[in-house]
Amino acid sequence: MPIIDPGLRSQLAKKLSAELGGEVRVWLFISKHKEQCPFCGTVAGLVEEFCGIDGRLKLFVYDIDDHQKEARLLGVERVPAILLQGASATGVYYYGMPTGYEFGSLVEDVIDLSNSRSRLSDRSREAVQGIESEVDIKVFVTPTCPYCPGAVRMAHQIAMENTKVKASMIEATEFSELSERYGVMGVPKVVINDRVSFEGAVQEGEFIEHIRRALK
Repeated sequence: MPIIDPGLRSQLAKKLSAELGGEVRVWLFISKHKEQCPFCGTVAGLVEEFCGIDGRLKLFVYDIDDHQKEARLLGVERVPAILLQGASATGVYYYGMPTGYEFGSLVEDVIDLSNSRSRLSDRSREAVQGIESEVDIKVFVTPTCPYCPGAVRMAHQIAMENTKVKASMIEATEFSELSERYGVMGVPKVVINDRVSFEGAVQEGEFIEHIRRALK
């Protein structure tokens, strides 16, 4: 039984046909051990169906147990994991199921990467491109949170503009131990370099200012 509703698949086909530019590589890391990754099968099915809609989406599937070298090279830390790459390497990651509101984030990220652009303002783009230190952004979400995609998309667009930035969507309930470690009580919760954190979606300038604080 298809995971993506036929009506939605038709809409996606039209959208991707009209808005996709170049190819986007979609790296999917899963585990064959269900006890280690109970949602890997569902995520794999969803991603395979999505990438099957348009030939410009190039899917590469790895079992993390058998491909630890590839996981290290690509910076994949847990499963299920999705890494998106456009014409150049980027730090756009999804950990957990990109379902509910977050499926829309995945679609828009793919479109932006295919066109080698983010949707940041010129001022924000210039500020982000000037970052010279490594930045790690974790965005904790749940599929039913309507405010989470804004935070995820902001973090991912920042990563698109600077290869020193890694931005990860993390599904909070799937990775409950990680959520507990970072004190996630509400979503979206953003953690930058394990030093600065905040809740809620914020504007570009405020998000970049949080990054500056984390780098001080």
